Amino acid sequence: MPNGQGLSSSGFSIKLLLRPEPAGLEASHHWVSIPINLLCVVSILGNNIILFLICTDPALREPMYIFLSMLAASDLGLCASTFPTMVHLFWLGARELCFDLCAAQMFFIHAFTYVESSVLLAMAFDHFIAIRDSLHYATILTRSATAKVGTAILVRAVLLHLPGPILLQQLLFPKISTLSHCYCLHCDLVGLACSDTQINSLVGLVSILFSLCLDSFLIMLSYALILRTVRGIASPGERLKALNTCVSHLCIVLIFYLPKLGLSVLHRVGKHSYPALAVLMANIHFLVPPFMNPIVYCIKSRQIRQSLLKRFQQKRIDAF
Repeated sequence: MPNGQGLSSSGFSIKLLLRPEPAGLEASHHWVSIPINLLCVVSILGNNIILFLICTDPALREPMYIFLSMLAASDLGLCASTFPTMVHLFWLGARELCFDLCAAQMFFIHAFTYVESSVLLAMAFDHFIAIRDSLHYATILTRSATAKVGTAILVRAVLLHLPGPILLQQLLFPKISTLSHCYCLHCDLVGLACSDTQINSLVGLVSILFSLCLDSFLIMLSYALILRTVRGIASPGERLKALNTCVSHLCIVLIFYLPKLGLSVLHRVGKHSYPALAVLMANIHFLVPPFMNPIVYCIKSRQIRQSLLKRFQQKRIDAF
């Protein structure tokens, strides 16, 4: 029983605290929050623009753009899940968060992360079908099939992570607990518990294996099949054109998975040696993908750029 603070399985207070916290860091919290707020604002604006364009432009009703709208929605969900506690800490200076709110935030953060991973896998499959069997693409990925894929993605994300918050309710925690980050993560909360966490750790491992690990493996397999298909295309120009359609998606995959991989490695080999780096990597993992995804697709997708330009031109005409 640490520090004689008592134990509780629910309703305990969690102190939101960035580690490490050098002397005087509290005075610089507002300055730290400026780039974080900027990232969140641009992320929310960019993903809302993507959603607006896809929902209002009939030319953007293909499955690849529907999957892109799902990606934008999951990015908005991640921003909505992580941003409140960052504001809570950096701007309001409030460090207390009740267990129920923490568990809810943990559920939505992980659920939207799993959704984004699944959408990236669906987009990889979409690219493979478009390159391998372009003549039957419209009959394979119909609107009905795309809707079923989207529903399956949501159901899987919920089912994989729903046991986590429920099992946390059975654990004992110190009355005052300190988080490693400025938001709630499953591994962080399990590490704070004072009771046996073997089942929780096993459930967390299974959910990761059947989500992020499985998705990343299938994405790599999809690209291996794409490269195999592209090698069979006779024309060098057609091969380059086929590969160019995958550039945006590949960039998004790397932006999503590389910080996650770096954070996992850091947690296992040097979290305590480089705590500031661990905090930075965690923030990059959750803040950078929602920020970069709209930018990458606006730069690389000609249809998105044309739709956006058409909207601006229409606004100018209406203004005059």
